[in-house]
Parts: sequence; structure tokens; C-alpha cells
Amino acid sequence: MVAIWIMLAKTRFPAKLIQTSREGGLESVDFSFDLASDFLPEYLQRSGERIERLAQGPKESTPHFNKIVHGSSSVKKQILLAQRIAAHDVSVLILGETGTGKELFAEAIRAASDRADKPFITVNCGAIAPELANSELFGHVRGAFTGAVGSRKGHFQEANGGTLFLDEVGDLPLDSQVRLLRAIQAKEVTPLGESKAVKVDVRIIAATHRDLAAEVSNGRFREDLFHRLAVGILRLPPLREREGDVDLLLDTFLAQINADARGKPEAQEKKLSVSARKILNSHAWPGNVRELYHTLLRASIWSLGPEILPGDVESALLQIPQKGDAVLGRPFTQGFDLEGLLNEVSRDYVTRALKQTGNRKTAAATLLGFSNHQTLGNWIKKLGIENHDT
Repeated sequence: MVAIWIMLAKTRFPAKLIQTSREGGLESVDFSFDLASDFLPEYLQRSGERIERLAQGPKESTPHFNKIVHGSSSVKKQILLAQRIAAHDVSVLILGETGTGKELFAEAIRAASDRADKPFITVNCGAIAPELANSELFGHVRGAFTGAVGSRKGHFQEANGGTLFLDEVGDLPLDSQVRLLRAIQAKEVTPLGESKAVKVDVRIIAATHRDLAAEVSNGRFREDLFHRLAVGILRLPPLREREGDVDLLLDTFLAQINADARGKPEAQEKKLSVSARKILNSHAWPGNVRELYHTLLRASIWSLGPEILPGDVESALLQIPQKGDAVLGRPFTQGFDLEGLLNEVSRDYVTRALKQTGNRKTAAATLLGFSNHQTLGNWIKKLGIENHDT
């Protein structure tokens, strides 16, 4: 109580302190400090700094995210967001191209959440036949449909109390989307052929490589379900936008490949030559991290010596034609040449116009929108196309 009186007298309620004793009787006392000026400003400053730290989120990633090899700021930003999302029991939507590590993020979020020791069920929605999606997710009773010889719980009940990871959720048929929305809103599912709903406590982490906003606009994905899933949203950058990460991943994957091969017949400790590394760094990686790993694995298998050479890498790279217009949207990788790209396009159209018109320059110039055949002749000379005069 004495300490409380001193604190009160030195802070908000200034007061004169007195004490009594047999020896001194009644006397005034003072203390050579002022809590209001000596302590409170420092305390308030510390409180302000703490609030700012909490608002910004953790500065360093937790051990649960250590599997995500990165050095780029773009990935680090998504990890910090994922850590904050993991602490809240809300639905999560992870967007990103194929092979960017969406499942790796889902596993890390689950491990960093309060449901870490509960079931974690992964479902690839794109691999489920549309007519079986409702049965797979929500279960069925015996005789619910042709072939239902027994009852099945479904993934929601299997994940009860834990986390359900719906990979490629954009591939779900519309009737399954309706049931999924109901399961999230009401926290219950109704198995096929059953009239009574079953309560479930499941956290949903969904992922897709699709542009879900465009899918909503096109009527292929329900808008209300989109908003239910996208409470916590992550956008994983493609590998071509992760500056410096290719080298980190190459070193990590090569160490893993060497470790897996150790002790096997004809195993060699592989090293990556400087020239081979340069080729891998300049590739666009449309398949992202997954493509990078398998390309390096193929190159290490096909290399005859202990060093992976440029030829091994070039043989291991899979050249998959892009859908639609392969000119627009090309990544700005090392060695990007805009002038060369434009010449390539021009050469293709000029050659096709000449072929279509039987090498008649005047007709080809008209097709190409040139004012006269002399202009076409200048383009032919500039592009190095062989003489097509008839």
C-alpha cells in the first residue's frame, strides 16, 4: 500500500507525502524521482514501438516456413503475410502459376496454426471426375447412386478439427461450389443420399493457378464462394520475377539430388558448370520451381561426367509451345531482344503474304497494308528475306 501511495503521489494525483514514527513523530517525506517524467515517456515510447511491430507483423520467418527457399523480397513479403494469416482461423486463398509452391505454403500455414497437430487433408480438385466431386468432398451413404456399395465419410469429415487443402479449387463444377459454400458458411455437410447434415470444424486453404476474378466474371466460379475463400489471400510470384532465387534453388536442389544419389551404383557428385548455370538463369521457367527441379535432375542424370555441362542442360530443357499468341507476354529474361522479336514477327508475316500471293509484291504489299510494293521491297531487304521476285 505504501508503494501505491508513492506511485499515485508521483503521477496523476500530485500529493504531499507524510509519515509518522515514534522517533520522529509526524514529518514530511519526499523522493528524488518523478514517475511522470522519468518513467512514463519511456514506457509510452516502448508501447508505441510494440504496437508498430505488431502492426507490421513478424520480421523473420518462423521455422515452419524454412522449406521455402528464397532470397527475393517478393517471396519474403508473401511469407510474412502467410505467418500473420496462419495465426487467424480464417479461410485462405493462394494464387499462383503452376509450380510456384502453393502446396508448400499451405503446409507451412497449417504447421504454424493452432491446428498443427490436427488432420491435414490434401485434395486435388482438378483430378476428381466432376460427377464424383460431391461424393469425394462431402461423402455419401450406401445406395446413394449407382456403384455406392458402401458409405463414405468424404474429405470434409476426414479433416474434421483440422485443415482441408483444396488444390486447383477453380476446377470444381458449379454444383460442388454451391455445396462448398454451404459447408463454409454453416460449418456442416450433407452426404449424398442423407437428409441430416453433419457438423464439421474445418479450416479451408484453397489454391488455384486460374485467374479466379476472370472466372467469376465469366460465370465459371461463384462470386460468393470467391469472397468466402479469399479472406486471407496470397499471390505467389512466378520464378522469373524472383530476383536471385534461381541460383539459391539450383544449389539447394543439386545438394538434394547428390544426397539422394549417394551410395547408388555409378553415382557421382555432380557440379554445375558456370556456362550451364548461366543457361538455367536465363530460362523463362514457365513451369516455375517444379520445372527447375526436374530439369536439373534430368541434366544430372544425363551428364556423363561429374560436371553438368551446357549441352546437358540444353538437352534437359523441355521446349513446350505456348498457347495462343507466343509473342505477347514474353518475360524479360536475360538476353531479351525486342528488336529481334519484332523482326521475327515481321519476317513471319511478310513471308506468309508473299507465299499467299504467289510472290507477287504488289498483292503482298496490299495484304500487309503497305502503300506500294517499293515499301515491301525495303522490308524484304531489311529482314534478309531471299529475293521473291517472279
